[in-house]
Amino acid sequence: MVETVQETICVRVNGEAKSVSAGLSIAGLLAEIEIDPKKVAVERNLDIVPRALLDEVRVEDGDTLEIVHFVGGG
Repeated sequence: MVETVQETICVRVNGEAKSVSAGLSIAGLLAEIEIDPKKVAVERNLDIVPRALLDEVRVEDGDTLEIVHFVGGG
């Protein structure tokens, strides 16, 4: 029986250190932490990630992510 070891990396999400699976996209990370990508803006290492690229951009070891929720009101 062969055990597979899933590699993890360390990132910061809104100032909190998190261990996540290596190779995870930003969309995958949002799904893991149960956040709807349609309701947030994501900044990765001080650069805004366009919503159209959330499935393509991979989270890398040491990344700093800020996830900002849209708030309505008046």
